[in-house]
Amino acid sequence: MEKTIETQVLVIGGGATGTGIARDLALRGVKLILIEKSDLNAGASGANHGLLHSGARYVYTDAEAAMECLAEGSLLKQIAPHCIEDTGGLFVAVSGDEEGYIADFPGLCQRSGIPCQSLNLKEVREMEPCLSPNLIAAFGVPDAAIDPFKLSIENLNDALNRGGQYYDHARLESFIVEHHRIAGARILNMETRELFVIKADIYVSATGAWADCVAARAGVHIPMVYSKGSLLVTGRRMATRAINRLRHPSNGDILMPGGVVSILGTTSVRTASPDNLFPSVEEVDMIIDQGEPMIPALGHCRFIRAYSGVRPLVSAGGGDDRTVSRGFSLLDHARDGVDNFITITGGKLTTFRLMAERTSDMVCGKLGISAACQTRDLILPRTAGGGWTEPGVALGQKFFSRTKGDPLLCECEMVPASAIDSLVSTIRKNWAKPDLLAIALRSRIGKGPCQGAFCSVRVLSHLYNQEEVEGPQGADGLRRFLNERWKGEHALLWGTVLGQSSLKEMIHCGLFCLELEPPYESGDQTGEPTGGQR
Repeated sequence: MEKTIETQVLVIGGGATGTGIARDLALRGVKLILIEKSDLNAGASGANHGLLHSGARYVYTDAEAAMECLAEGSLLKQIAPHCIEDTGGLFVAVSGDEEGYIADFPGLCQRSGIPCQSLNLKEVREMEPCLSPNLIAAFGVPDAAIDPFKLSIENLNDALNRGGQYYDHARLESFIVEHHRIAGARILNMETRELFVIKADIYVSATGAWADCVAARAGVHIPMVYSKGSLLVTGRRMATRAINRLRHPSNGDILMPGGVVSILGTTSVRTASPDNLFPSVEEVDMIIDQGEPMIPALGHCRFIRAYSGVRPLVSAGGGDDRTVSRGFSLLDHARDGVDNFITITGGKLTTFRLMAERTSDMVCGKLGISAACQTRDLILPRTAGGGWTEPGVALGQKFFSRTKGDPLLCECEMVPASAIDSLVSTIRKNWAKPDLLAIALRSRIGKGPCQGAFCSVRVLSHLYNQEEVEGPQGADGLRRFLNERWKGEHALLWGTVLGQSSLKEMIHCGLFCLELEPPYESGDQTGEPTGGQR
């Protein structure tokens, strides 16, 4: 007999939109359960460049999406300032870029209401010395950097503090559909392999690129196209601002600050499935070749990692994936014969809050609940569990206030043992498993130059000492953790990265006899993490 859990709303998908919906519904007093087949931000929410869009990137192709980004980005700066670095942004053109595009840019920004300031080229190069001497135009826009991991963690924690529930490693196996309604969802606990059923009044899919896979379990089809985007992480921060190439959106035309590093991207490669994606050598070469005319140092700087995500695009036709609308799709599947099933997909990280609001409005309408959205006005609370996701955070007060006997477990990112203990406590409270991958999602361990060569063993040893893991589960978790790191290294194996990766292999395979699992396994339609979070 399968265990049955009852609630008002089941939300499927633990990315920014899913956790945003969970918080919005919890604020309205709705009982909810959020499930995620892997862990927080396993999809596009954990594999993007962290750009909080001003909307300027879309003024040519999607004015509506541009205006949504402007409004939501401005709002997020007010309600979630601790998740945002308000860097400001630049759009720059170099010799050879299309002059008509450059000339139209300020007028199109003005038409969408986006502040856009023409800048003196000499002053711009003084502001950002990494920029090419071949600049021919530069404009300032209100772009910013946002930490997607901190954002999702804070939204989830607030939802849980208000009565919501979260189950990670809980994969939707099937829907029980009766009389044009979903009567239950069969869920597989990926750790124990046990099945249980969640019965809800409303079922919401916030699964991004997996929207069609989930909808198919209710007999519904959503026309999706899968566009892989790969990005690179530099060994140091190259610029203080978000820098965009002033041309039609293409490869390698965004350089984003991310704490003490920079993120360069992205690509757009059509793929048949959202599962098991990873950066290719060809993409890495293309990103660097395209980025170098804008930032010459990219041709010889150190890159420490690459990663891939898949864009959740809803489209009925072909063509260039970059021309598909970046607006979101909110689908009431009553039109498809399933009355209590809703899908939200598409959109941008910048518009996650608006997507959550519109979805929650639809949910409450179906439930007959009149409570209004509060996420426009209520500040997103800061919690201890979200404090270690930002690169370089420990270089501030947290590092220098460490007490004696609190050893550093990750020297690249200055993460002490006390931070690991705090994260484990938060993970336990959320009914999740405190293994290395779960800790890495909520912190910076393994994401510095050594890519887990040393901190993985130190953190694992600490977990054993604290009796958080036992027996062979530690070695299994270490293997999975290092396998995720390898996905981001294999396309960058030259120079210092090759030496560092070889040292890690000698330590873990030669000394510890810990052979890695095959990094690219064929998965089922429900999917696993797509290419390694940043």
